[in-house]
Amino acid sequence: MAAQPTHTALMVLQPVLYLFVLGGGLAALIPDSSLGVGYQAYLFPGMLMMTVQAPAIIVGVRMITDRQSGYLRELLMAPVTRPTLLLGSCAGGTLVSTVQGAVLLTLAGAVGLPYDPLLLALLLAGMILASFTVTALALLLAVSIDRPEAFHMLLGLVMMPLLFLSGGFFPLHNLPGWAHALAAVNPLAYGVDLLRRCIALRVPGQAATAAGITWFGWQPPLLLEGALLLAGGAMALLWAAHRFSRPE
Repeated sequence: MAAQPTHTALMVLQPVLYLFVLGGGLAALIPDSSLGVGYQAYLFPGMLMMTVQAPAIIVGVRMITDRQSGYLRELLMAPVTRPTLLLGSCAGGTLVSTVQGAVLLTLAGAVGLPYDPLLLALLLAGMILASFTVTALALLLAVSIDRPEAFHMLLGLVMMPLLFLSGGFFPLHNLPGWAHALAAVNPLAYGVDLLRRCIALRVPGQAATAAGITWFGWQPPLLLEGALLLAGGAMALLWAAHRFSRPE
């Protein structure tokens, strides 16, 4: 437990370094006119997503390690149902992810965003949705994969491509055509797009950054994106609960 604060600080440090080192370096090379806003402000929603997805995925890692160590079997002896334990894990992961995202949210002013209470509330709500969905997906993978090595290998294969296909680092319309279909089914892309469009709602000068997910040239409404994130997370959690309910 003593190492937990250090681990948390390191997970928050990575997106901060991306935001100010990578963002600061590329800001001098990428003109504001190409994005409608400074590159650091453009990068900010992507870094919020990076901050919340790391602890959400750790919930799945912990599920697998608890199973391997036998600790999960001890938990299952408690007078609660398996779906209840899974729901508790999802709620805990969502809370931790959101809190870590809120820490990075305090740096909004450093990238030129106002500390507008409604804007902060919208971003916080978006992070809760994204945290819930990623946590539920991580739990679904954890109850479907028995070996920790396979879980870590899968994460290594998909996490960076998902981040690069999220629109967090560069506009999605700059991707080749075949990548647009992958971005359209990427939950991280919907999370980043949701956060970026929340910013555009409250900061008029950032409307140009709101072009993200499109379906055959049509951009789904913000509320629909939020509903899809919620529905995707709920379906993943229900599926995970169904698989987890089966005796091992």
